[in-house]
Amino acid sequence: MIWCVEDDSGIRDIEVYTLNSTGFEARGFSDGDAFFEALERELPELVILDIMLPGADGTEILRRLRGDSRTRHIPVIMATAKGTEYDKIQSLDSGADDYMVKPFGMMEMVSRVRAVLRRSAPAGTSKLLRAGNLVLSPEERTVTVSGERIALTFKEFELLRLFMESPGRVFTRDSLFSRVWGSDYIGETRTVDMHIRTLRQKLGEQGDMIKTVRNVGYRMEADL
Repeated sequence: MIWCVEDDSGIRDIEVYTLNSTGFEARGFSDGDAFFEALERELPELVILDIMLPGADGTEILRRLRGDSRTRHIPVIMATAKGTEYDKIQSLDSGADDYMVKPFGMMEMVSRVRAVLRRSAPAGTSKLLRAGNLVLSPEERTVTVSGERIALTFKEFELLRLFMESPGRVFTRDSLFSRVWGSDYIGETRTVDMHIRTLRQKLGEQGDMIKTVRNVGYRMEADL
């Protein structure tokens, strides 16, 4: 999940739309108060943070993130209309992972997000996940079966990654729903069942490794 903290609703909306359209999940926040309130419930993979915000500015928000052991690891890309060298240095010295000067192109933003996520990934997270003839690349966000690329939606990919990262583990429907859709998503857990069904269909015979645990949820076979 990518979070965009930007007080200009027009810019914020197009950032969120672009990220959602390019394979990410994104949410927008208009100020630091809403951002920190959401942090109490979940953590994003990366934050795009505007410097000029009402109340606490982006630099102060960044300092708070880096000063908290729970959030200090979250990658942050700073964005500002100011192009002075001082603002750039101040942001980087405060712990920003990258910097964009407005107006920036949306494809530049997506490219920088991908680059920062690659650089900040802990060792081993880019390791290929394998199960039978099924191979998943977390870094490239690709899935192949017997060498043939399989097109998955964002949610299907995240479900499969959870299963392949923890073979044999039973995930309840509520757990899958919370981890893939987010705790504040309004919907029903039967959404999980529908996505599991389409995921199995797309994986063909390899989809049989995703087992239904009656009255509980799902798991992937442990002896892969």
